[in-house]
Amino acid sequence: MTGDTATRAVAVVLAGGVGARLGAGRPKQLLEVGGRPILAHAIAAFDGHPDVAEVLVVMAAGHVREAAALAAPFRKATGVIEGGATRTASTAAALAALADRPDDTPVLFHDAARPFVDRAVIDRTLAALADHDAVAVGVPCSDTVVAVRDGRVADMPPRSSLVRFQTPQGFRLGTIRKAYELALADPDLVATDDCGVVHRYLPDVPIRVVEGSERNLKVTHPLDLVLAEHLAQQTAQQTAEQTAADPSESA
Repeated sequence: MTGDTATRAVAVVLAGGVGARLGAGRPKQLLEVGGRPILAHAIAAFDGHPDVAEVLVVMAAGHVREAAALAAPFRKATGVIEGGATRTASTAAALAALADRPDDTPVLFHDAARPFVDRAVIDRTLAALADHDAVAVGVPCSDTVVAVRDGRVADMPPRSSLVRFQTPQGFRLGTIRKAYELALADPDLVATDDCGVVHRYLPDVPIRVVEGSERNLKVTHPLDLVLAEHLAQQTAQQTAEQTAADPSESA
């Protein structure tokens, strides 16, 4: 994605959760992997992307000051706001903060708990937004996935047709605004991600799916922290090797 539209892209890093399943006693996005908070890794991925103009952080209540301190060194981090009790409430808070932006603004919503999103994934998401109003990132399912009712297999969709969603998820701002306007008026609203909101409330809007990455894991359970630490060390080693091979890259 190139040109004026790309340079207006906004990345929203959603850090509103408290990580109860991890059991760390504090928001998981503040935990460190590779000597750096998970949240800082996520912000850095978008701060360093040439087609992202700014980064907005949505942080868990009671931890906004800590998040602001982590975001301060990043040039494109223009704000840290308090999120809500649910994913949809945090996205709604971000949309309120972006109320003055035009409807054609490209917006990327990313889980702060995914610290290793890479430039290629962001590139593919932004490129797809040139022709689509909603974009999801996914990776193929390696396991067989079944629907279960009353303890029995009710359906077994072909594995080749299934993908696991990751983030970022990208939208034209006007599209995600309209979807949330309808969603928040629904007393039965239940959603776990933003593409799900668009799919339910704007069913005529096609959602383009682009390739994700197995490295783009979400830190949810204790084992994920172990994997994240390994990935951080691997990334640091690769960077050191590249710098040694071409010292000009570190200049």
